[in-house]
Amino acid sequence: MLLTALALSPLCFAFPHGGPFLFPQFYDRSCPKAHEIVKSIVAKAVAKEARMAASLLRLHFHDCFVKVAGMSFVRPMRTFSQEQACIFTFQGCDASILLDSSKTIVSEKMSVPNRNSVRGFEVIDEIKSALEKACPHTVSCADILALAARDSTVLGSNNHIPAPNNTLQTIITKFKLKGLDLVDLVALSGTARSHTIGQSRCTSFRQRLYNQTGNGLPDFTLDPAYAARLRSRCPRSGGDQNLFPLDLVSPTKFDNHYFKNLVAKKGLLSSDEILFTNSPATKKLVELYAANGELFFQHFARSMVKMGNIAPLMGSMGEIRKNCRKVNHA
Repeated sequence: MLLTALALSPLCFAFPHGGPFLFPQFYDRSCPKAHEIVKSIVAKAVAKEARMAASLLRLHFHDCFVKVAGMSFVRPMRTFSQEQACIFTFQGCDASILLDSSKTIVSEKMSVPNRNSVRGFEVIDEIKSALEKACPHTVSCADILALAARDSTVLGSNNHIPAPNNTLQTIITKFKLKGLDLVDLVALSGTARSHTIGQSRCTSFRQRLYNQTGNGLPDFTLDPAYAARLRSRCPRSGGDQNLFPLDLVSPTKFDNHYFKNLVAKKGLLSSDEILFTNSPATKKLVELYAANGELFFQHFARSMVKMGNIAPLMGSMGEIRKNCRKVNHA
């Protein structure tokens, strides 16, 4: 089952035989109520706003995919033994997406894929505050993101995150750069990118409705009736921030209807529909997941584990932030 598979996601590390590795029971002794605390706060947030499940899942995805190169930062690193800050570029699952801008840090929050898109920071703040009270200086911000993403799934920067209008080959390349294959791409496109339970703004798909290829015509891969429905709230100009469910059948439920929609030519974003129209290999996976929800859950769980292992921060490199929005000495 999905819950069982996700519960096995590697989050933290230990040092058997002198080497670090990730494993999910790390906090069983140091903070035994950590999982319970995270789950409780996430459940409360999602009950208040169903959209928050997708937002928290997207936070984890964007954090793992962003890499800011060419600049030096004080980088908070995932660690569980010593307080230490090192100079590196932001990359991988390090919770750097939570940092606010400061004199030494340019926040990822204002990068193109994140601005006016990623949200849920207040929920992470609440989780961190509760964990600091229960077990101070123990649970890392990166692990909070991973746990919140896992619980969100059960309940319901610039150049490395696939954009809504990317070509399929561009998306494949971006996933390959992270060590992820076609199965990961298709499974995570409907989930970690929050496209089975998320929403998208009109500005992200307007081109498909009016001028997909520069000829003044809508995208021919989009169902005409569905396109007309979208145009009623997404005009040629204005309404940029109007929100639309990425899964029109079950917008707040984690299931495989996202893939059924693609088969029916009702994928909201171009980067979603091309999984069905532009490649026999990805089309086959879309059809498999549309027909078999359990297979999708299995592949999704495995791909989430792989994504969570993108450049994890282990050993003595870094610090456990008391406040996920800033490094401890700032």
